[in-house]
Amino acid sequence: MLGICIFFSSSSKESSFGFQGDIQFRNWNSGSDLEQLLIRGGITYKPKNAAIKFTLGYGNVTTGAYGSDKPMSLESRMYQEALFPVKFGDCVYTNHRFRYEQRFVEGQDFRTRYRYNLFINIPLNTTSFEAKTMYLAFYNELFMNGEREIGDNRTVEFFDRNRFYLAFGYMILNGLKVQFGVMNQTTDNWGKNQLQLSLHQDF
Repeated sequence: MLGICIFFSSSSKESSFGFQGDIQFRNWNSGSDLEQLLIRGGITYKPKNAAIKFTLGYGNVTTGAYGSDKPMSLESRMYQEALFPVKFGDCVYTNHRFRYEQRFVEGQDFRTRYRYNLFINIPLNTTSFEAKTMYLAFYNELFMNGEREIGDNRTVEFFDRNRFYLAFGYMILNGLKVQFGVMNQTTDNWGKNQLQLSLHQDF
């Protein structure tokens, strides 16, 4: 099982506004059995003299069930998030992300979801993130459903899923890094590990 992801963001010293986005492609196996294709982008706002960053965005998601002959599910979602960093000591960099989603899933009633993600990055050969830095990357993200009823007498649990991620990263250039690791995803019905290769670009 393999996932390939591209994350990008842009900001400037002259403006508090910027943008960010990501493209994520995950398979149930190493072949053509699609698990999820996600395309997402948003406008960011970072207040002057403050570390916190806010985002208003939109995502388009195609999700497949296990088995290459199973039908696909389409989803459009709006989201709002807040991201703020906290540094511990000289070399432990954390980010806290709170995200609220409004989800329009094919064949279901309107849904919302709450997400909290704790990111931890630890450089290995320096104390800051600069070109040629090697680092460890961790995150844990908890997903909680808002509405329990999704239509046609169907319900979902309050707990949606949890994702835990561990990777080795390398900063190729300032603002450009690559990560390779494994993500463990757990729901009430199933759990799996997935290899993930990702590219991160800050303009």
